[in-house]
Amino acid sequence: MDDYSLIGLFVSAFISSTLFPGGSEAVLVYMATQQEYPWQQLLWVASVGNTLGGMTSWLLGYWIAYRYPAQKLVKPGQLRALAWIQRWGSPILLLSWLPVVGDPLCVVAGWLRMHWLICGLMILVGKAARYGVLLYLLT
Repeated sequence: MDDYSLIGLFVSAFISSTLFPGGSEAVLVYMATQQEYPWQQLLWVASVGNTLGGMTSWLLGYWIAYRYPAQKLVKPGQLRALAWIQRWGSPILLLSWLPVVGDPLCVVAGWLRMHWLICGLMILVGKAARYGVLLYLLT
């Protein structure tokens, strides 16, 4: 493999963590089975890419809040992601890796203007844990 493989993993992880579909897990598993790179490097690249994608979704929500404030647009309990974040706070972003609800959690966190650093750390821990479990299961 060439050096572009890590860039491809990063891009795949980034796109997979936005509102667009992607398959970063498949890319990570393939690269891990090739044993060209240490698992720690793969974990780091995939986790950072996925976290930055989640933070892009957070930023999108933050930007949307200027035009559509949460208090005026949605009544409490109307959106599942909104209800979860209002109930559990930023730690619910540990589940941002989940399919279907993970991306909306990041958007809603930005929309509610939750602190970016706390949200970023929660997203990083959740996504790194998911990739870590995948890599652990391969060994």
